[in-house]
Amino acid sequence: MSDPSSRPAWYREWFGEEYLDLYPHRDEEEASAAVDLVLGAFGTPEGLILDLACGAGRHMIEFERRSLSVVGLDLSAALLTQARARGPGLMLVRGDMRVLPFSDSAFGTVVNFFTSFGYFADPEDDTAVLNEIRRVLRSGGCFVLDFLNADRVKKNLVKRDERQLDQRRVVQERRLEEGGKVVAKAIHLFDLESDRPLNTYHERVRLYSSDELRAMLRRAGFEPQQAYGDYSGAPTGPDSPRCILLGRAS
Repeated sequence: MSDPSSRPAWYREWFGEEYLDLYPHRDEEEASAAVDLVLGAFGTPEGLILDLACGAGRHMIEFERRSLSVVGLDLSAALLTQARARGPGLMLVRGDMRVLPFSDSAFGTVVNFFTSFGYFADPEDDTAVLNEIRRVLRSGGCFVLDFLNADRVKKNLVKRDERQLDQRRVVQERRLEEGGKVVAKAIHLFDLESDRPLNTYHERVRLYSSDELRAMLRRAGFEPQQAYGDYSGAPTGPDSPRCILLGRAS
């Protein structure tokens, strides 16, 4: 893996068609479970919902199936195109989560699903994201931060794996950086028949612990109230796949 400081921001390059091909398991069934978890915890949300880093719109569609009004924001033009194809009537906005193009207190609920946090090289940018969420969320409004379980990632890191995807060979390499504070992944794609290199993509996520996330949320003006380890509502634990924090704006 090359030095991340020498590359453009990885999230500007990666989230497109090949990302969707590589992660087909992130499907409607999983999105339905995530939305059910939120509604079971909060009841029917009041006001408009913001799906922050909405991607291809799978969670938005699930909210709308329940007759709820939702706006989606994402930086990826390719993923927003997919979202428009899936749901032609979806309210979609392209933008940067560090500077949200919405007025103060515009939303009653903000959800951030499936580790769409911790992407930036400077942790101050993650703080800026939380401050912006608080700004656009009305007092007493609900928030959901759905993150990976950082301790589990560190303990069970798979340094290399390989699989076939259609006519491509996919090699993934992972390592911890910054003294274990960041997990970095390189995704190498090869032509299956000739083994010719096709593309390499990168992911880089800052590994915030549950306690660190709670402290960051409180500093930004939130009160975490509930925590789950997966979309079924199981409790958090050392082997939980997720760290899902729910609460309200103070």
